[in-house]
Amino acid sequence: MLQTTIFQDIEESLKKLPESLQVEVFHYIEYLRNNYAKQSNENITDLPVKDTVEDLEEKQPKKRDGFGIWKSKISISEDFDAPMEEFEEYK
Repeated sequence: MLQTTIFQDIEESLKKLPESLQVEVFHYIEYLRNNYAKQSNENITDLPVKDTVEDLEEKQPKKRDGFGIWKSKISISEDFDAPMEEFEEYK
């Protein structure tokens, strides 16, 4: 089975953009290259591209949202509703 690489996906997406936005994408790529080179002290053009889009999607952690995501992570003390000594004078 032939897998689509990131480069092919990017190329297809770029073709759909107007030329002005294609230039913006190019500038952003240059910005990323410069920042990455500064951070890692490596030549970014020597880095191999190994992952396909499908591989990257598999590596994304599954998001768990909704009811119960904080279960057993937060607890409330037994005396939460008990009157505090600091506020006795306000009764």
